[in-house]
Amino acid sequence: MGETTAGVSSAELMVDLIISLDGYASAEGWPGWWGLEAPEYLAWLEREGQKQHTYLLGANTYRLMSAMSAEAAAADSGFSETEAASLTGLADVPKVVFSSSLRAPLSWPNSRLVSGDAVEAVAEMKRSGNGPMSTLGSLSLSRSLLTAGLVDRFRIVVFPVITGRTGKERIYDGYPDVALEMVDSRTFDGRLQLLEYVPTVLNGPPGTAPK
Repeated sequence: MGETTAGVSSAELMVDLIISLDGYASAEGWPGWWGLEAPEYLAWLEREGQKQHTYLLGANTYRLMSAMSAEAAAADSGFSETEAASLTGLADVPKVVFSSSLRAPLSWPNSRLVSGDAVEAVAEMKRSGNGPMSTLGSLSLSRSLLTAGLVDRFRIVVFPVITGRTGKERIYDGYPDVALEMVDSRTFDGRLQLLEYVPTVLNGPPGTAPK
C-alpha cells in the first residue's frame, strides 16, 4: 500500500509513534532515531510537518522537543539540514500542551497550555471540529487517549533494531486490548516500516463488543 488515501475528518486524531521492533521508544546510549534516520524518512517527516495538524503533547515531550527545536535553529547545532528543518518547523505549527506542572505563557511559539483533564479537553476539541490532530511523542498521553476511544488513526514507524538490554520507555505497557485494521503501509530507505491502522478498543478478546 502507498500513501494514505482515505478521507480525513476535520477533527480526526492520530497517535503517531516511532518504535523499535521489540516495542521501545528509545534506548540507553543510542542516538535519536536509533541512528537510522535517512533521507527518504527525513524528507517525509518534513512534509508531514507542513500539514495542518494541531500537535498534542505532554510536559516531558514539550521540554525535550522545544529544547531541540531551539538548538536546531543555531548555526552550529550539529543537526543535518533536513533534521534542522524538521525540528525548527515545529515552532510554526499549533501545539496543545497538557500539563499541571508547566506555567503559561509557554516559550515555544504557538503552544497553548491546558492544565485540566487531557481526555476531556481532547474530546471537546474533537467535538468542536477545529481540524486534524496528532500526538507528538507523549506515551502516557497517547495511551490515555487511545484507552478513552478518542483515537481515529494509530500510526507507527518501526525501526529495525531490538533493544532488549538497553531499551527505554516501553510503549505498550498499560494499553488495553486493541483491534487494528491496517489502512496504510510503506517502507522508507529500504529499512524503516510505516504501519497505519484504524484502532478499536476491546473489552475482551477479538469477537467481543467494542467499548
